[in-house]
Amino acid sequence: MNIDKNLLDQIAELSRVAAIAIMKVYESADFNVTYKEGDSPLTRADTDANDIIVTELKKLTPDIPILSEEIKEAPFSERKAWDIFWLVDPLDGTKEFIKKSGEFTVNIALIKDGSPILGVVHMPTTGTTYTALVGLGAFKQKNKDAPAKKITTLGYSEGKVKIVASLSHRNKDLEDFIGSIEKAQEDNGGVEALSMGSSLKLCLVAEGAAHLYPRIGPTMEWDTGAAHCIVTAAGGRVTDLTGCDLIYNKEDLLNPYFMVSGTPAFNWQKHLKDS
Repeated sequence: MNIDKNLLDQIAELSRVAAIAIMKVYESADFNVTYKEGDSPLTRADTDANDIIVTELKKLTPDIPILSEEIKEAPFSERKAWDIFWLVDPLDGTKEFIKKSGEFTVNIALIKDGSPILGVVHMPTTGTTYTALVGLGAFKQKNKDAPAKKITTLGYSEGKVKIVASLSHRNKDLEDFIGSIEKAQEDNGGVEALSMGSSLKLCLVAEGAAHLYPRIGPTMEWDTGAAHCIVTAAGGRVTDLTGCDLIYNKEDLLNPYFMVSGTPAFNWQKHLKDS
């Protein structure tokens, strides 16, 4: 199988097809909300989109296994033999979907040897699609008929620091981190805080709208894989708080706390609580 622009385009189109199913539910009166283990919400849109994506991926690449948030998790004894696999979150930002904020996405990534090499993040409410392929670059397409424009991260030199943070997952450690930067930046342009839901936060860093996205809270591998690829292909990094790149297909699929940054990065580590 060729991992090339043609495959990337096919995955982008698949994300749009899944988005149509999501929007049908979004515009209906009944989301059919249930709750999974850990009190995480699940809607009819999650399952409908998942069915579409998994069915089409099996047709497109029958020999590549699939790990999705909405599929019964494969045991690590099986997964550890996977050198390549699809990592899918059919509806990232279900809480934002339920609140009707519009800030939710379809995330599809191809992971090879623990790193994302292809990624698609599609926003159903706007039609915006972010795509990336290692070696090709990262791109933003405002709608299906618009040209795809190459994006790059915003390196930091001096002045205002732009930080994007979660709409739904604020906590004291995050506020302390941002507060420390605000104090340090009082005479150097200050801090501009942006809020956004789902994997769009990583995409804002990828397209140069923000310098940093700190995630000091829990996420799973399927929450980050696709957008991680987009950040990397745009010239940035997604690392744990020690500066090591996030890896995928771990025995525990929970991500460590992480930082998304452009290159060169703002010196964020000195502002961490334990540093």
